[in-house]
Amino acid sequence: MSADIAPQERLITTIARLITDPSAPPARHVAVGMASAIPAAACWLLKKTGHSMRISLLQRQTGGPFSEGGRELFDLAGQGRIDLFFLSGGQIDGDGNINMIGTGEWPGTGVRFPGSFGSAFMYMMTPRTILFREEHSPRVLVEKVDYISAAGRSAPDVVRRGSAQALVTGRCVFSFDGTRFTLASLHPGETCESIAANTAMAYVTPADVPMTPDPTPAELALLRGPVCEEMLGTYPDFCRRVWGRALQENIA
Repeated sequence: MSADIAPQERLITTIARLITDPSAPPARHVAVGMASAIPAAACWLLKKTGHSMRISLLQRQTGGPFSEGGRELFDLAGQGRIDLFFLSGGQIDGDGNINMIGTGEWPGTGVRFPGSFGSAFMYMMTPRTILFREEHSPRVLVEKVDYISAAGRSAPDVVRRGSAQALVTGRCVFSFDGTRFTLASLHPGETCESIAANTAMAYVTPADVPMTPDPTPAELALLRGPVCEEMLGTYPDFCRRVWGRALQENIA
């Protein structure tokens, strides 16, 4: 069955299972940032399976509880009314630090990334954050980020509501305990050795690492049908790339 599953579909269902992890605090209100189609699809998958949660999407004005996007999202997070957020980065290191600024000498003579926006605030104020990145390579998962856009951990005297729950990549899943990453599961075709060869950040490898579960047939049917329909207007490029669907088809 694995051969019929798009890599993005595996990441979507993996994130959905992390959201509903019974050992984690409940996710009653989940916020999804800009250009985060994979986490958005995970949230819609849960909604389509009957999971009760509120989704605020920065990608579209009507996806949030208010009308002014990021500013009011930050207000909600500051009030403790966002339970879960998602972050990615051009670089991620073993302390859970994220770099969304760039590489090289300041102001970025190497590669320039999109910018931090509210990542530092959301990382500190949200009880749970799931990190995600499709590319899994030594240039992304680095020993130490060039610049810290959002810190993965803080000093004991710094007020912080939460930290990363996990990091989901195109090769595996890492859990995070607030201090360090641990290899939690391997996607099909990967081994502990292949992960080590493609990872420069520090992490722990247990003696036994399970495989990441495949999406179920029911989950795939929902993703390729109702979830795609829900996302066509918001993430048309993603729907076209992953499911071969275009917005014009939906309108017709």
